[in-house]
Amino acid sequence: MLTDSFSLSVPVSFFTVNFDHFQILRAIGKGSFGKVCIVQKRDTEKMYAMKYMNKQQCIERDEVRNVFRELEILQEIEHVFLVNLWYSFQDEEDMFMVVDLLLGGDLRYHLQQSVQFSEDAVKLYLCEMTLALDYLRGQHIIHRDVKPDNILLDEQGHAHLTDFNIATIIKDGERATALAGTKPYMAPEIFQSFVSGGTGYAFDVDWWSLGVTAFEVLRGWRPYDIHASNSVESLIQLFSTVSVQYNSAWPKDLVSLLRKLLTVNPEHRFSGLSDMQTSPYLADVNWDAVYEKKMEAGFVPNKGRLHCDPTFELEEMILESRPLHKKKKRLAKNRSRDNSKDSQSVSDIASCWLYRSCLDIITGPLSELYAFLVLSKL
Repeated sequence: MLTDSFSLSVPVSFFTVNFDHFQILRAIGKGSFGKVCIVQKRDTEKMYAMKYMNKQQCIERDEVRNVFRELEILQEIEHVFLVNLWYSFQDEEDMFMVVDLLLGGDLRYHLQQSVQFSEDAVKLYLCEMTLALDYLRGQHIIHRDVKPDNILLDEQGHAHLTDFNIATIIKDGERATALAGTKPYMAPEIFQSFVSGGTGYAFDVDWWSLGVTAFEVLRGWRPYDIHASNSVESLIQLFSTVSVQYNSAWPKDLVSLLRKLLTVNPEHRFSGLSDMQTSPYLADVNWDAVYEKKMEAGFVPNKGRLHCDPTFELEEMILESRPLHKKKKRLAKNRSRDNSKDSQSVSDIASCWLYRSCLDIITGPLSELYAFLVLSKL
């Protein structure tokens, strides 16, 4: 059975938090959901990352489906090597997701900073991502965008997978079909399925992406010379004619493991914890110690600096037309203006009625966002 659908049938817990419960500290980046900033919850003083997207832009960019798929997934998962969701809410302008704060930067940032990752460092990333992907498989989730940009490090150097914006849920016996992902990291069967309308693909695609990522972090470049401009047909041809060239200095067992991850035929590819545990390269790994973060990381980010592009903060402060740090004053002014109106129009009353009807059917922060976006398209 082929699928790329999602539903809103999952029970949602209601968190009585809003924007006022957080102090905005600084902008640190952009993601598929929108922008990201560091915040502190006022009552507990705990630090988080807050991801936010303007609701009108979400509609204009046709991102509604992806946003709600990501929220649905994040509400149902929790793992030591994922970036976990804590709160979700909205206001008049934006949608918010409050997630784990990881200050070590992503692997892409460190590659751009010319960090030379040791074999031991990458071996631990492989193990930690193995546990994360194996967990996701158990939850019937295909991430579809495993790459250095989406692997964040904590302050101790442990890896965490983030960004479920194009993830999908498949049930037993189902296959995904959408052409989704970042081309240099997408598995061959995704392109093949798109062109031939074949049998689709499943969880194996994430393990191919892990292989590409591990190769790149070790080598400094990817195993295949693929770019966004490459046609699907040319990529299918590439996978059938080009062989990966491995570094002759790498241990044979490491090369063997990477070959298993970068096997073009998904039926022969490593795609789970049980497969990885058969690799001689990982024979000495204490998987319980990995899960408990007792394994010392081979690369520990410098705690004396913020591992992100400093221009994100300047952009938020100077170029952003509706900066987050001025939101409270801006919304108060808008509410004051709205309250000064003497009467509601018929369309206003109808919208309020439909909004309340939506909330009667589906409750919780995820559903409130959904109701808003339904109304916005009327």
